[in-house]
Amino acid sequence: MSKSRFLLMATLFEGGLWILAEGIGSFLHIDPMSELSANPDALLYALGGTLPLYLILLLGDRLPSLAALKNLLVDRLGKLLATMSRLEILYLGFLAGTTEEFLFRGVLQPWFEREWGWISGIFLSNLIFALVHWVTPTYALVAGLIGGYLGLSLDFGPDRNLAIPILIHSLYDIIALQSVANLWRTLELARKGYPPPP
Repeated sequence: MSKSRFLLMATLFEGGLWILAEGIGSFLHIDPMSELSANPDALLYALGGTLPLYLILLLGDRLPSLAALKNLLVDRLGKLLATMSRLEILYLGFLAGTTEEFLFRGVLQPWFEREWGWISGIFLSNLIFALVHWVTPTYALVAGLIGGYLGLSLDFGPDRNLAIPILIHSLYDIIALQSVANLWRTLELARKGYPPPP
């Protein structure tokens, strides 16, 4: 698949999630924008909240199932991501982080919380999040756990703020996508007999 086709498909898919969030939210009388506040505290909470996910990404090679997952992503997406500019990777990260959080943490989690309580809200919204991310069982499990963490991050500050999981999700995706691209480049250099970059 070409880079431009991939970017178009990602835009259409993620844009579809935004439209779905708007439609479901309107039907359920849930406005995710009402819990969105762009303030400096949200950025600080998001930066701090991204750190544990980044550390897990770094330590993932020590766990065989996570290392296998990273290798799968490198095999499937590495070459494509390696052709993208940093701006395109930023776009993909913020696109996924924004649209997915509007749907899962902005609409579904509050709806399930309203109907069945806080714990059910986090569990059910992230069960769906895991199913949407089903590439392999391990990938779905990791996505569900990360989704649960993002659901908790809604309440990191003194007031519920959707900007926090949006920023954590976006920053993590940017780091993960760039990591996959860099790893593919390193492996490609090794295949050609070149030393790895410093």
